[in-house]
Amino acid sequence: MAGDRRAQPWEPGAGPHGPEPGRLPAEVTAFVGRQAELAELTGLLASARLVTVTGPGGVGKSRLALRAAARAAGAFPDGTWLVDVAPVQDGLLLGDAVLEALRFADGTARPPLDVLTERLAGRRLLLVLDGCEHLVEACADLADALLRALPGLRLLTTSRTALRASGEHLLALAPLPVDLAPPGPVRPGALPDAVRLFADRARAVLPSFEVTEANAEAVALLCRRLDGLPLAVELAAGRLRALSVEQVTARLDDRFRLLTGGSRTALPRHRTLRTTIGWSHELCTVQERLLWARLSVFAGGFDLEAAEYVCAGEGIEAEEVLDLLDELVAKSVVLSEDSAFGVRFRLLDSLREYGGQWLRAAGEEQRLLRRHRDWYLGVATWGEVEWFGPRQAETAERTGLAHGNLRAALEYCLGEPGEEQIALLLAATLWFYWVGCGHLGEGRHWLDRALALDREPTEARAKALWVTGHLAVLQGDLGFARPALEDCRRQALNTGDDRALAYAVHRQGCVALVGDDPDRAAELFEEALWHYRTIGELNSNVVMAMLELGLAYLFQGDLDSGELWFRQARELCEEHGEQWAYGYVHYAMAYSHWLDGAVQPARTLARECVRLHHLFHDLLGLALGVDLLALLETEPGRPGEPGDLREARVLQGAAHRLWRTVGNPFLGSRNFFGPHQECAERALAGLTAQEYEDCYEAGTLLDLDAAVVRALGGGGSAAAPGPAPGPRSAAPASAPSPARNS
Repeated sequence: MAGDRRAQPWEPGAGPHGPEPGRLPAEVTAFVGRQAELAELTGLLASARLVTVTGPGGVGKSRLALRAAARAAGAFPDGTWLVDVAPVQDGLLLGDAVLEALRFADGTARPPLDVLTERLAGRRLLLVLDGCEHLVEACADLADALLRALPGLRLLTTSRTALRASGEHLLALAPLPVDLAPPGPVRPGALPDAVRLFADRARAVLPSFEVTEANAEAVALLCRRLDGLPLAVELAAGRLRALSVEQVTARLDDRFRLLTGGSRTALPRHRTLRTTIGWSHELCTVQERLLWARLSVFAGGFDLEAAEYVCAGEGIEAEEVLDLLDELVAKSVVLSEDSAFGVRFRLLDSLREYGGQWLRAAGEEQRLLRRHRDWYLGVATWGEVEWFGPRQAETAERTGLAHGNLRAALEYCLGEPGEEQIALLLAATLWFYWVGCGHLGEGRHWLDRALALDREPTEARAKALWVTGHLAVLQGDLGFARPALEDCRRQALNTGDDRALAYAVHRQGCVALVGDDPDRAAELFEEALWHYRTIGELNSNVVMAMLELGLAYLFQGDLDSGELWFRQARELCEEHGEQWAYGYVHYAMAYSHWLDGAVQPARTLARECVRLHHLFHDLLGLALGVDLLALLETEPGRPGEPGDLREARVLQGAAHRLWRTVGNPFLGSRNFFGPHQECAERALAGLTAQEYEDCYEAGTLLDLDAAVVRALGGGGSAAAPGPAPGPRSAAPASAPSPARNS
């Protein structure tokens, strides 16, 4: 009878000695990581009747599902059963495959569904349908019918796309984490899962292999290049028979040839990376494949608007991109990610490279690369406009999200004949990102490469010259900045480019200011501001010229004139919602207040400088602000309270770490580096030699966020070793002089 609980010879799990629960294949390699996902999936199986694990090919869906099924086996007295759907090419045969997996023998002409519902009636079991993506509709129909008829049945499926069946619960499986912890001793249990997986599989071919401090970064880099995709990581580990970790990484440009040679007993679709991805490709429609190929021009994340602009045309209408993209997400070809600006998308590198091969084969690569370049030139241009205004922080974040694609666009322009002027324009237009968001070195890299390719005296070249000159000043490379800015000034005069002339003169004033010639700097800033007014220019650069003119007066000892210009700069920032230059205004005003003896207002202003520059990740502004706060810590607090020399020295150490990231550009400047030297003098006079060194060392160990918290007053003196003694001498030194470790 259908409801009879006695095992029959044809029932699942029945053997010669009575009931025997269904068997899952035994694991032959260690299960690495995925503990959070495993716990989530186990929980879903306890509460939901249909659960689907989705994710790209090679991400480990089958392995996770089988491990979860094995863990949940105790809840299913009639067994947990695996049905390998991948070999079934005809949806009409799906029911027969389930019958076969359950070891049901039926020679009647009845439909398989009828046989299944009859023989599983009253049973409590778990079916794992593995690899459903090519038969999604058939699997969804079968799941719906079985679950309606069999209340004791639960289904766990794996698929690159959701079944979209009634009652389905999804678990989207992402690649394994790859980022290492901060430098230090390697603890195997603390390694990211991708690195642990690589090490485990590497030991199978190289028993002595271990992840050590010497090779941890190299292994992490390899895993990062493979997107943490478990299949790719395992295939790469297998190559250690003949190659070192570094050699495997170097050969990843041809990863589809390199990452072959998987286990002969593995599923055919899992034996090589190319085959795994090709399996996904075959599941896509013609238009989906076309969009996949076109999306390969994106480097990193992108949004819908970018995809619509770049990928539409010649077979795909703009209004079709959304639906096609949605299908690629559903098939786990494209990953979707939430951001502060809505949903963004990205291709894993391996899928991107595969799509790129199809794009080249279709002869569309150049057209798509040009459209990609045009879009990101627009992103840069719009960012430059939006930078001076209330959406400045948002502009910084949006540009950061586009960083990988901006690099790709620059690389394309620099490598393609005829694109040199656009390369100059794009690299120069991004000045706000290079300067304002902590990318001085990278900005120099792109600008110098572009300038070396084309010497035609165009507006784009003039802009690139003043931007690279400005970046060089901020890096302390005055020997490079002077000729670059003079070249820009001469070209501007020869071509009548008034805008470039204004910027060249302005940045020449910065050279003089950093070079401790405030008189000449003031003359140049005055001239630059006259040019800016004449051409109607008003942006963050103009505000900076005002506060830099104020600093020039300040360094001459004219505090009143300096404050006049600081107030003008502050008013413009507040009127337009400008925050980045406002941080430098706060630094300048804090410096002025300190010189005037107003310590507490100076401290408040300096902290706001640090807060604003942290918002934009402007490392130069942060270093200046933290250094000034260190000096202010040496000043007495309330009447009768001495300064905190230990905390001052900790902040100096934190500032030192920040300075190292930008190259300590103001090291030779008496004015800009004076606060650091003054602080070191006071600390050296008031601390023991051991305290002086230990507190500084404690500061150098603070990472960026910890240093900011400390500077803003949230860290106390916890990082400073031992009790905090009072200073032996908190009086200002008469003249700053170099001090050890400063």
